[in-house]
Parts: sequence; structure tokens; C-alpha cells
Amino acid sequence: MSAAVALTVNGKPAQAEEGSTLGQLADSLGLPARGVAIALDGEIVPRSQWAFTLVSEGCAVEVVSIAAGG
Repeated sequence: MSAAVALTVNGKPAQAEEGSTLGQLADSLGLPARGVAIALDGEIVPRSQWAFTLVSEGCAVEVVSIAAGG
């Protein structure tokens, strides 16, 4: 059984398995395949890097929906 790491998602406490990537976290949160951006500790992470970017204890994840219009 893997250990869990504590983090925040949009300011709310959350947990992820130790060694999880942003991509795995996005999947576990049920995020859509398009139309969202993720910032990790205040820095936007390109979607192409989600599969390679690890979440760690105490990190802050912000999920932002991208809306079209003007």
C-alpha cells in the first residue's frame, strides 16, 4: 500500500498517493480532457508536462477552468 501525501486543491485539503503525477491527480479529480489549466505552487504547468510533474507533500494545486468568450 502506498503512502499518501497531503496537499491542497483549490484551497481545500486533499490527498494523493505518494509518487503521483499531476496527470494522475487530474484523472482522480475527474477533470475534463480539455478546457482546464493546472497551477502547481503558483506556476502554470503545461498539459504536456502533467504526466511528468510529481505532486509532493504540502504542495498547492489550483485548477482553473478556461472559458471562451469576451
